[in-house]
Amino acid sequence: MENMKEVILEYVIDEYCDDESSDISFDTPLISGGLVDSFSMVSLKRFLENKYNISIPDDQATPEAFDTVTKIELLVKKFL
Repeated sequence: MENMKEVILEYVIDEYCDDESSDISFDTPLISGGLVDSFSMVSLKRFLENKYNISIPDDQATPEAFDTVTKIELLVKKFL
């Protein structure tokens, strides 16, 4: 099985980083660090729902829950 953190990190780098060599880690602030904005957060939520066949309620899809790859993984696992 694919490592969920790696899959999420790869998606974030591919979609939101201008430079493929960006130094992004599992704990890099995505929202509070300005890498992911609210529009991008919606597309990230859709990606996760499609990839893992889950539904993340809007009230759970907060900027805090999407701020790092580690936090995103915890959120996704709640709905698997």
